[in-house]
Amino acid sequence: MKIQTNIRARIVSTFVMVVCFSFVACSQQGKENQSGSTSEAEERVSENTETSKSDVVFTNENGDAVSLQSLKGKVVFINFWATWCPPCIHEMPSIAQLKERYKGNSNIIFLMVDVDGKMEKSKAFMKKNNYDLQIYIPKSSIPTNFLGRAIPTTVILDKNGDMITRLEGGRDYSSPEITQALDELIESN
Repeated sequence: MKIQTNIRARIVSTFVMVVCFSFVACSQQGKENQSGSTSEAEERVSENTETSKSDVVFTNENGDAVSLQSLKGKVVFINFWATWCPPCIHEMPSIAQLKERYKGNSNIIFLMVDVDGKMEKSKAFMKKNNYDLQIYIPKSSIPTNFLGRAIPTTVILDKNGDMITRLEGGRDYSSPEITQALDELIESN
């Protein structure tokens, strides 16, 4: 049990170091879509922090629902982003590189969540840039402890579904510290 605690402390401290070197987040406050109204996906961001992680559901491009509850037993990398967000776009190549590193590893899953809920626009962006990242849109409320008021935001859950870290702002996900921390999470029970 003490070894598990030491591993968790090391993982959390690694992520804290990464946070210290982050870029400035793209603020969502006051951000409106082009029609001038708040997007439906923005309205789904729950102000209620009591929403549990098991209640969080996303829909993929095929219309299939994926709940975080169904992903227990896997490390989950969730990136909340939008096509209009420069820091989101800037970090995308490193996320694609990170996902490629874990290709074929069934113990980790990457969820690229378009906070605007514009699946077709996001798919076109991924295709244009040759990113092999599957897009999801929120189907349920997103708890504020997952997504506050800034994007990009990345949430990493351990195999028990517990949040290990929430990283706000753009960053380089191809850094050795990130891969080391994810490797430790994948190998832990």
